[in-house]
Amino acid sequence: MKTRRGAAMVIAGLMLLMLESGCSTLPEAGPGPVEPPLRRYEDLVKPGTHNMLDVKDSVEGFNRGSYRFNYYFDEYLYRPVVRGYEIIMPNYLEDRVSNAIDNLNEITNLTNNLFQFKFKAAGVTLGRFLVNSTVGVAGLWDPATKWGMERKSQDFGLTLGHYGTRDGSYLMLPVLGASNVRDTGGFAADTATFVYAGPIAWINDSTFTMAYTGVNAVDRRHRIPFRYRQTGSPFEYELLRTLYTMKREYDVQQGKGEGKE
Repeated sequence: MKTRRGAAMVIAGLMLLMLESGCSTLPEAGPGPVEPPLRRYEDLVKPGTHNMLDVKDSVEGFNRGSYRFNYYFDEYLYRPVVRGYEIIMPNYLEDRVSNAIDNLNEITNLTNNLFQFKFKAAGVTLGRFLVNSTVGVAGLWDPATKWGMERKSQDFGLTLGHYGTRDGSYLMLPVLGASNVRDTGGFAADTATFVYAGPIAWINDSTFTMAYTGVNAVDRRHRIPFRYRQTGSPFEYELLRTLYTMKREYDVQQGKGEGKE
């Protein structure tokens, strides 16, 4: 019970930080456009050209503020911590940490494959977890992949998309980055699943909960090569918005194409 309360506090604290950070970057409301971008797509293309970067963005003022916050947070806090981790940890140990985290996260892959009635994929996921947790020594190694059991990654945002839920407005979440209304709800559901039905619930220890949260955050950023304001595009905000939307739509359609097995 203590572990669940501790986990709930971690989630609540993270969500509060996100809300406070996001609200602090919201531009002040006014009668006209709020802090328009320095360069507009319409100014640099022929009149009447279809805007290929157009995505529903109902809270663009908040999202652009969050985008700016994420740049400073990432550049001056998040990435320096990750760089320190990369300096201290040999590449071999970094891979072991990543494998262990992937193994723990199989719980959400399993539940979402079951939600989509993909029983074969769910069976493979369960097999991966059992093999890697035993032969792979608590997931530090990944023999399951070598044995032909490929990871069947799913999340609740994809599950909702599988059943026809629209993505809704684009969202740039503080710290977490690009998302949309559907995927944000899916992230919350997956987090709750992990807390109340995953390893955090199995291991009755608040220290493990805090340690996992911190290590997972560092490992997650360690594996993402992207840096804000480094794409070379004057439309980086729009570019990220479009690429994220296209990628998630592709993932949803791919998932539907796999069918129920």
